[in-house]
Amino acid sequence: MEKVTTLFLKIAVILLGVPVLALCIFLVPELAGLAAKLLPEFAFIKYLVFIVFDASSIPFYFALYQAFKLLRYIDKNKAFSDLSVRALKVIKYCAITISILHLLVWPLFYIFAEVDDAPGVIFVGLVVPFASMVIAVFAAVLQKLLQEAIDIKSENDLTV
Repeated sequence: MEKVTTLFLKIAVILLGVPVLALCIFLVPELAGLAAKLLPEFAFIKYLVFIVFDASSIPFYFALYQAFKLLRYIDKNKAFSDLSVRALKVIKYCAITISILHLLVWPLFYIFAEVDDAPGVIFVGLVVPFASMVIAVFAAVLQKLLQEAIDIKSENDLTV
């Protein structure tokens, strides 16, 4: 049963990467073009959009790789190890990095909202940073709980 569950999660982790890759290939150039049209006086804005969105995909895929490694540790009955704690720590830092990168382009969402007269666009710009911070906090809590469980386990091993 445990192998089936982790297999399902491994497939889910792989499938999470596909839409982000599609967004980076198809949507980011459109967003960059739109930003260049809306702000013709700032020609560099097109490259800023490319850099920020494509750069945020790097920690995303690194976090997915760490999640995949974490599932492999669970399969090998090494879930309560320092390797798992380290993987959660990397996931936490990747999520924080993604959040910071997307907050850098958040003012662009304000400009888009002003031009299109759609104030809801500002909140759409906060979805990715907020979700990334939730993941970072969740990974930090899991990291702390796992570290405490490992400490308790090592104390019990020394007692016996």
